[in-house]
Amino acid sequence: MHAFRPLLRKSLFKLFAATIAIGVLLAPRIASAEALLLIEAESGKVLQADNATIPWYPASVTKIMTAYVTLKAVKDGKITLDTLLTVSPTAASQSPSKMGFRPGTQLTVDNALKMMLVKSANDMAVVLAEGVGGSIDGFSVMMNDTAKKLGMTQTSYVNPNGLPADGQITSARDLGILARSFLRDLPEYEYFVHIPAIRFGKRVTGNFNKLIGRYPGADGFKTGFICASGYNLVASATRNGRRLIAVVLGANSGTARAVKAAQLLERGFSQDGLSWLRPSLGTVENLVPVDASPPNLREEMCGGHRKRPASDDDDALIATNSGGTSGSASATGGEAQVTFFTAGLQPPLMKASELMASAPAAAEPVLVYTGPTRTGPALIAAVSADADQQATPKPRGKKSRVAKKPDAGSDAKTDAKTDGKTAAAKPDAAKPDAKTAATSDAKSAAKPAGTKHAAAKPDAAVKPADKPAAASGDQAAKPAKPKAATKPAPKPVPNNS
Repeated sequence: MHAFRPLLRKSLFKLFAATIAIGVLLAPRIASAEALLLIEAESGKVLQADNATIPWYPASVTKIMTAYVTLKAVKDGKITLDTLLTVSPTAASQSPSKMGFRPGTQLTVDNALKMMLVKSANDMAVVLAEGVGGSIDGFSVMMNDTAKKLGMTQTSYVNPNGLPADGQITSARDLGILARSFLRDLPEYEYFVHIPAIRFGKRVTGNFNKLIGRYPGADGFKTGFICASGYNLVASATRNGRRLIAVVLGANSGTARAVKAAQLLERGFSQDGLSWLRPSLGTVENLVPVDASPPNLREEMCGGHRKRPASDDDDALIATNSGGTSGSASATGGEAQVTFFTAGLQPPLMKASELMASAPAAAEPVLVYTGPTRTGPALIAAVSADADQQATPKPRGKKSRVAKKPDAGSDAKTDAKTDGKTAAAKPDAAKPDAKTAATSDAKSAAKPAGTKHAAAKPDAAVKPADKPAAASGDQAAKPAKPKAATKPAPKPVPNNS
């Protein structure tokens, strides 16, 4: 009996070690702070799933649902693509990325959709929501009702654009269901999700989805980013009549999410003939949801270690804490870079990271404009009018240059921080110019767009008027250095879009 004890202990130890190893392999990798999903668009078959049922903040991939609900209303005859919508003060007040139209501006459903899906314009999402649902809250109810009907059991919407809000949650599983439903239910409108670029007036904006025009067969969908979610992407591609949908949530940069999506798609296409060797993961609807709180990636995505502010239109590989680049990691398995093959023994394409860093294929941008639907000469006139409207900040800049005193800050935030200190340190100088300063500050705050031009030549224009102030006994009024310091600081890049 005693002779068998060492053997028994050894066997139990091996069994225990094997159990732990299996548990590690099967457990969801929540600590990786990344969710990945690859499915077949037609069948819903799951080809790969990592953390796919963990709740996540959707960010601007929310706009896929906004487009779905809007286009469903078009298909059902409740509105048309030519229906005119009006930009409300609520829509105009949304955070960037946005078109920046003034309240009262009108545009069609068609143009609002294109601006929202290509530029990820948050104001256009609200314009559509108010036009279709009457209000943000009314449209959110429609979004949630639609999500329930589609089987998106982990999703809850609060707004139509994905800006941070309590209760705005989804998962890679639900986003896969939504993208698949979009293609199945709205095939006549799917061109909206793969427009390569739009031209508004003189401004051309490329699609934030870097796979469009770069990855062979890429034909949708939408990007998203807020600090809490990281860089998200729902992408689709078609090859040899087979369409796949990839979902990447929580990538470290705009390039990284595109690289990961390309790697997922390529694996799906290249391993088609070997699918019988792998165990079936079922369909996307049958993936079991995980009851957990969504990870908050704010510090990782928007902390001080980043070389520049993060945003949805991030084009660069941003350095990670480990010193590498965020685009160098594989979608799974930690490979440095994956070279993919189109089929059989064909030569390999470029590596995914190189492909995403290359210029997109040449494509004519789609014209978008304000006002009603137009064609021919009327369309040319509308585009020209929008281009002229884009130049309107220049006159405002000249006006503020004349009215503004040289000691005024170059932007509203700087003025707010420095005015109190200046008034306290220079009470004598503040009195004679109180009315002028008040007028100048009001104009500067009301018209921040003009401050960019105000710094170009303000000193030369106002030096003669500034000399009497220097002679009035104000010792702090040595204007040369303060004026040199009034160059406008670079505008901060908003981190929510």
